[in-house]
Order: sequence, then C-alpha cells, then structure tokens
Amino acid sequence: MAEEQKDAAAAEAAAPPPQSKKKTIILIVVLVIVGLALAAGISLFVVTKMMGDVAQGGGGEHEEEDVGPRYHDPGVFVKLGDPKEGILVNVGGARSSKYLKASIIVEFNPGKKAVINEETHTLQPDAEIKVNDVATQFLRSTKIEDFDADKQDEFKKQLKDELNMALGSGSVYDIYITSFLLQ
Repeated sequence: MAEEQKDAAAAEAAAPPPQSKKKTIILIVVLVIVGLALAAGISLFVVTKMMGDVAQGGGGEHEEEDVGPRYHDPGVFVKLGDPKEGILVNVGGARSSKYLKASIIVEFNPGKKAVINEETHTLQPDAEIKVNDVATQFLRSTKIEDFDADKQDEFKKQLKDELNMALGSGSVYDIYITSFLLQ
C-alpha cells in the first residue's frame, strides 16, 4: 500500500493542475495571434513600400534608364505628318535614294497649355509647326543603320528627347510607331 501511495503522489506531481494547462493553451493562442499580426504588419509595410517605389517610377527592370513617370494623366495623341499617309521623308543623306514612310503618333501632355489646346485637344498652331519641323529634321538626319528594328526603342527615345527639347520638358509622354516602311 505504501507503494500505491507513492505512485499516486508521483502521478499528481507529474500531471500539471488543470488551471496550468489552460494557461499554457491561452499563452500559445496569444503567441500565434501576435505572430500573425506581426507578419501581417510586415507584409503591409513591404507592399506599401514597393508600391510607393513603382508609383514614383523606380524599382523596375530599367532602373538605370530615365523612363519618365509611369502614371500620368491621359495624353493627347497626335499623328505626325499627313493624317492619312503619315510622314514621308528621304533619309540617309542627300545622295541616298532611300525614303521612309511612317505613321508616328506622339502622346502629348495635356497639361502643357502652350502645346495643347484645352478645348479641341489638338496641337497649338505654333507647336504643330515645331513638332513637324523637329520630326522631319530628326528623321532626315538619322542614319539608315539607326532604323534597324533592334534599335527602335532607342530611336523612339531620341525622337521624344528632341521633341521635349523643342517644346519644353515633359511635353511628350511617349512615341508610338504604327507603320514603318523604308525603301
């Protein structure tokens, strides 16, 4: 009987009281909830930080390039040259018999009042003259090799830069080429 009493006393000492078991479960639940809240907070911080970088134009595959703002007001699209035919120029210098026929569309910043007419959403007359002159001069002075399909992005960036220099920084959002025939 003495042994039975020792076994019973040992069992009571080994088993925690029921209240201690409840405290352990509550502690585990609280730690899980705190861990989940902490993980959600960190995730929210990371996502908002990343989205802030994207909205400011950073954090992309073209970090070293000046790609301009990614998000802007809808632009005003204007086709260069003849509305139906586009632009037709001789390229490659005076001795070259090469001609370029292209449909080039320029997206202008609608906030530039000196460039875009607010009411009609068209180019101001003096801006239209500058745009056509700059585009024609740029196309005529470009070497034949620079019209390569591999160099199209660089070609568009250079034309955009030339137009922005003539009209003022931020006047042109982007350049789109819808047809391109070099003969």
